[in-house]
Amino acid sequence: MKRPVALVTGGARRIGAAIVRRLAEAGYDVAIHCGRSREDADALAADLGRTGARAAVLQADLAALAEVAAIITAANAALGPVSLLVNSASRFDGDALGGLDPVLWDAHFAVNLRAPVFLTEAFARQAPDGGDPSVVNLLDQRVLRPNPSFFSYSLTKSALHVATTTMAQALAPRIRVNGVAPGPTLANVHDGDDGLKREIAGVPLQHGVDPAEIADAVLYLARAPSVTGQTLAVDAGQHLGWRTPDFA
Repeated sequence: MKRPVALVTGGARRIGAAIVRRLAEAGYDVAIHCGRSREDADALAADLGRTGARAAVLQADLAALAEVAAIITAANAALGPVSLLVNSASRFDGDALGGLDPVLWDAHFAVNLRAPVFLTEAFARQAPDGGDPSVVNLLDQRVLRPNPSFFSYSLTKSALHVATTTMAQALAPRIRVNGVAPGPTLANVHDGDDGLKREIAGVPLQHGVDPAEIADAVLYLARAPSVTGQTLAVDAGQHLGWRTPDFA
């Protein structure tokens, strides 16, 4: 039986790699997009090959629209028609209103909003009839509880949250579009391990989120034929906003 094909952007490391592994375990062949993490992507593809899954590595700069346009075509050529698109890649740099950098602003919007929307459009053009093709966008729990920290990043994720709903409307009934909004999962380069510990201490469930949980949520949405236009928070309750400020 032919395996379905998934494309995961930012699939070489961290949460993206967990999603790639879970989809392969669930029976998908996976196109792994990477930016600068080519060695990690190649190693992951080799691991999947040893499990019987087919994998292809696609390197592209999501800030370059011409390269974005070629990703779906390259995935189709390598593995066959893509039936699941997971927009996991993200840019995450700190800025604040009052000191915005236009270059950083544009970079966030290019990677976090323009790329997933244009990839979804390209995906829709080639999505096979039947087989319940779908898109899952990786968001952030802050889209459900906005705050002004990481201003450009937060704004792009909020815009992608809205786009998830409107693309679900536009692409129905043929294609479903959903989102996953992670909470405290892995330490980031800005706050480090101590910052992650502080964040976890403030969430209602008092624990962090395992990347495997996010991967499971992606798989659930990929397999839920009656679910579209939804955002699933996998955040240990962080979005509830009770006793859990993201900033002082």
